[in-house]
Amino acid sequence: MGWLFYTDRRVKTYADEKAEIARLCTSHGDTRKTELVKACKVGSTWYAAAKVTNLDGTPVEDATYMTDADGSITFGAVFLTRYDDGSWGYKDMEESAGPNESRAPPGLIELLSDLKDPDSYAQDWRQRCRDWASIPEYQEGDKIKLAAPVTLTDGSTCQIVTATHYRRGRQKRRCYRIAETGGLVRLSKATLAGSELLSSAKGAASPVLAEFLAGQGG
Repeated sequence: MGWLFYTDRRVKTYADEKAEIARLCTSHGDTRKTELVKACKVGSTWYAAAKVTNLDGTPVEDATYMTDADGSITFGAVFLTRYDDGSWGYKDMEESAGPNESRAPPGLIELLSDLKDPDSYAQDWRQRCRDWASIPEYQEGDKIKLAAPVTLTDGSTCQIVTATHYRRGRQKRRCYRIAETGGLVRLSKATLAGSELLSSAKGAASPVLAEFLAGQGG
């Protein structure tokens, strides 16, 4: 399915978007109903868990999903969104269609029904979401070893960095200080996948506390 834009501009705010995602995930047919279980927005993409139930109470039969204990199935959906000249638009995909965007939080993934095919597109999408969520959120002063050296624009590489920041106006921007040169570099979250914390700024900030905790361990 392609993009659909609302030219009447009725969607203007986060609350408007969430309400529209809920409406899109809700339907009542002659034999089944679908309702939104949870929705969250990451960047400009909405992720949703939608539950399908048979109105007569019989278990839902589906080629992709295992039926849950209550007879329903819950599937994942991805809504790409953007504004074009003030008009809000979306492009929706079901998880088994193999969406590229894969940053749904673990809490949403846990709501989805089990899959019948362990090698399906949906299984791969769920794993990519889990992999993204597992990337560490480092704190100021943490010393990090990247999983592999990163090549910089000048052709040099770096692998050991320390989390820090620089200021642009009133805003603090996360960056990393290169161990070898002392220079600063911006790194994407994806670059931090598989990285290792060499030393924590939190532990190093309070040697008295660290000594106390070491004594408690004895």
